[in-house]
Amino acid sequence: METTTVTTKPAAGRKGGERKKAVSKSTKAGLQFPVGRVARFLKKGRYSLRLGTGAPVYLTAVLEYLAAEVLELAGNAARDNKKNRINPRHVCLAVRNDDELGKLLQGVTIAHGGVLPNINPVLLPKKTSSAAEKSTASKSPKK
Repeated sequence: METTTVTTKPAAGRKGGERKKAVSKSTKAGLQFPVGRVARFLKKGRYSLRLGTGAPVYLTAVLEYLAAEVLELAGNAARDNKKNRINPRHVCLAVRNDDELGKLLQGVTIAHGGVLPNINPVLLPKKTSSAAEKSTASKSPKK
């Protein structure tokens, strides 16, 4: 018996042989966030008729930068409160204490975030003249 081997032709425009290992768009761009997923969401969202190849890369880079910034500030807030874990309160404190992030997330409510500690100066007790006299009298040396 004769065995015949059938050689399949490669697809048009491609040479036969080993295929290269796939490299993700995120790796090419040097990002941690998924560029392909952002591109898919932009296409499915129908924000425009056409989508350039650089748009999802740029948007992903911006999102990654914002996430890193918020996480760094929230980590600092957690450390200030002697905690090892970031919770919504730390995120809220980080965002509200930063000028630019506070402006960006002005109308955003963070669940279980609370508010910035603030007491209106009008509500604080006033220093009266009699209290001032007592404090000066106690500071003066007794004979």
